[in-house]
Amino acid sequence: MTSTDEGAHADAARRRGSAAPHGSEGVRIERGAALSRSHVLSAALALIDADGAEALSMRRLGKAIGRDPMRLYRHAPSKDALLDGVVELVLSELVVPPLHEVGGWEEVLRRTAHAFRAIAVAHPNVVPLLVTRPLATPLAMRPLGTLRPLEKLLELFMGAGFDGRGALHAYRLYVGFLYGHLLNELQERVHDPDESDDLLRLGLHRLPAREFPRLRALAPELAGYDGVQELDEGLDIVLAGLRRQLEADAAGGR
Repeated sequence: MTSTDEGAHADAARRRGSAAPHGSEGVRIERGAALSRSHVLSAALALIDADGAEALSMRRLGKAIGRDPMRLYRHAPSKDALLDGVVELVLSELVVPPLHEVGGWEEVLRRTAHAFRAIAVAHPNVVPLLVTRPLATPLAMRPLGTLRPLEKLLELFMGAGFDGRGALHAYRLYVGFLYGHLLNELQERVHDPDESDDLLRLGLHRLPAREFPRLRALAPELAGYDGVQELDEGLDIVLAGLRRQLEADAAGGR
């Protein structure tokens, strides 16, 4: 993770204020203060940011906010519901800029992609939930907050000239690329930053040289990975393909 990404992570923690964890602790609610769903989800997000989703439990969450864990079930009836709520909370940070404010559907997609990446960098432990939680629930039964980006992007694509089927295809291609990029970027982690040799910094020296010659040889490229540049280069390809499809549909009178 670059220093820029670390700064984004720190900024996101500061924006969450008291919900930012200290070690593995969350935010404690003052005695007598009403406990809201927002408090519960913010504290759960803080714990996931600190220690990962596997470490989250109702008991630990109750301890973090200083409340009886049984009271939390009023706001999230199960851990699955709690995880869905955290995904909804994180996605509420994603802003898809209106087309009239940006000046082109491709620019909207670029800005949305970078906004989504910033959220992922700020909450890397939530990224697996963003990818996998939708698999646990049929589309119409997901939290509404998780569907709003889908609705806005479909509106964008149809406003650009795609028909319904084309808009869905464009959305799937775009979001599939974003998820794939982020999962790849977040796994490009330095094993030992104090090492001067790229092979050692990445821990690739542990791989048998005869079995993984190409991967070991690419250590300098892996160590110099630039997530923003890679995202833009990938977007160039995705958007060019969508543009050609839109032009072909228009030429065919579809």
